[in-house]
Amino acid sequence: MTFHSTVAAITAVTQRIRERSAPRRSTYLERLHAMAQRPPGAQRLGCANVAHAFAGLPVNDKLRIVAERAPNIGIVTAYNDVLSAHAPLQHYPDLIKDEARKHGATAQVAGGVPAMCDGVTQGTPGMELSLFSRDVIAMATAVALSHDVFDAALLLGVCDKIVPGLLIGALHFGHLPTVFVPAGPMTSGLSNPAKAQVREQAAQGLVGRAELLAAESAAYHAPGTCTFYGTANSNQMLLEAMGLQVPGTAFINPGENLRAELTREAARTALGITRAQHFTPIGQLVDERAIVNAMVALLATGGSTNHLIHWVAVARSAGIRIDWSDFADLSAVVPLLARVYPNGSADVNQFQAAGGPGYVIRELLDAGLMHADVLTVRPGGLREFTRIPQASPHGSLVWQDSGASGDDSILRPVTAPFSPTGGLQLLQGNLGRAVIKVSAVPDDRHTIAAPARIFDTQDALLAAFDSGELERLCADHPSHGLICVVRWQGPHANGMPELHKLTPPLAVLQGKGYRVALVTDGRMSGASGKVPAAIHVSPEAAMGGPLAKLRDGDLVRIDANTGQLEALVETATWAARPTDPFPADLALSNSVGLGRELFTGMRRNALSAEEGACTWL
Repeated sequence: MTFHSTVAAITAVTQRIRERSAPRRSTYLERLHAMAQRPPGAQRLGCANVAHAFAGLPVNDKLRIVAERAPNIGIVTAYNDVLSAHAPLQHYPDLIKDEARKHGATAQVAGGVPAMCDGVTQGTPGMELSLFSRDVIAMATAVALSHDVFDAALLLGVCDKIVPGLLIGALHFGHLPTVFVPAGPMTSGLSNPAKAQVREQAAQGLVGRAELLAAESAAYHAPGTCTFYGTANSNQMLLEAMGLQVPGTAFINPGENLRAELTREAARTALGITRAQHFTPIGQLVDERAIVNAMVALLATGGSTNHLIHWVAVARSAGIRIDWSDFADLSAVVPLLARVYPNGSADVNQFQAAGGPGYVIRELLDAGLMHADVLTVRPGGLREFTRIPQASPHGSLVWQDSGASGDDSILRPVTAPFSPTGGLQLLQGNLGRAVIKVSAVPDDRHTIAAPARIFDTQDALLAAFDSGELERLCADHPSHGLICVVRWQGPHANGMPELHKLTPPLAVLQGKGYRVALVTDGRMSGASGKVPAAIHVSPEAAMGGPLAKLRDGDLVRIDANTGQLEALVETATWAARPTDPFPADLALSNSVGLGRELFTGMRRNALSAEEGACTWL
């Protein structure tokens, strides 16, 4: 594809999103404008309201807000010390408040939001709260900001559902200037490929719990995000591409001195917007061009499949409608520039050392694959996000161009990409619409046609592997292989948990030379790996989707090259076949225990995965 046709394709996708979204976006911007025109909270609210809001502040801060009408920043934090990625956030509010005071302003912790770790809850009932925790976080953000006494907001969070939830919540307060504040990745421990190898050995019984725990603890060993390029670190790439945080902030380790100064810079950036001649609240920044920039960055780096759900919901919050066809059309023209685990062996620290987000954004901008004419939280626009922050000899921040790739096995230019197309593909056919992450899947595994083995739970699949059934089935069909189908895993059924624990056993079978794949209406981890997986199948089985028609032995075809997901069943037979109902025992077991009762309404009201699995209108 030529340069001009590639740019034309990006423009065409952006234009159709703009046209599709026009009525909703117009209404959103009108509401945003009306909110932004109001006087500041301290002047707008009644005296009792103001007294309550600032009663706990030091006297000098009260004076700044009430008498001097100084800007007041609301801090929304996802701090807890269960999550390694969020533990460093503990002292950020103190830094922000101190920096605000230096500039004649104030800051308050408006509220906290919950933050759960999929790594902790993986394969447990707690994981069934995970996806919906995003919307709980959005609502908690709204509760925090609903006090309506803030002139700007700083959002402190990093991981999987936390950043999308904070962003969704902030966009419902789109009149506020908003800057995101991350904490950075932990330093490198046991490499991701080595960790995956031990997991596969454990799945085969070759190592025990002690060896597996030692490997996991060597990989996840310190404060900061996990070092693989899963959902958490994809979040950070997308925020950089949308210009929503201080440039180059994403992958600076928590223990570096630079991190504290970047946090202070976030406060200065937010105050700069409140005092700028060109007032740019977050709802104005996040337009269809910014959303497309995020999608392009995701595809160019082989990022998390979870964002085909989350960024649909984010866009919806700004009055913008996107779908998986938009992702697919962009993927056809966006080259893959990064190889970071699981679609490579490098971790995010090595990615950062090779040039990181700044390198990727510069390459994409120079090739016309990103919209350069967007607003960002910085006055210099998206070009500022092509640079890497460093400390000057005097301790202040300076930014330098990312330069050439520091390692072309990790980062490559647009002119010599790892692949001419992006890392995600849309699948569709008589089994519905799904997505597959192909960037980590070997080329010879992009297509498979094999008999299906149907499972109603992930535990049932694991039991079939442990008993040797899956390997026997593979051996029975050596020329075809086996497609494992795990249904009743969508938002309505059980909250759409990640099924990452299925990766090691399937990888073991694939490593033995068998052709295997997974089809599910659930999610895989943001670290979806080398086994082909058609995921997020919509409509889901619990809503009468076609996965509920499949039977053991049906031939299923997955073709990531042509975008097919088909049950190869005679048309008349398929049309006449009844749809299995959602098993009553599963419906009951999915709805009780570990707080799942509280999420009944969310399961009932959730939109489809392609509609962002949103639980709100």
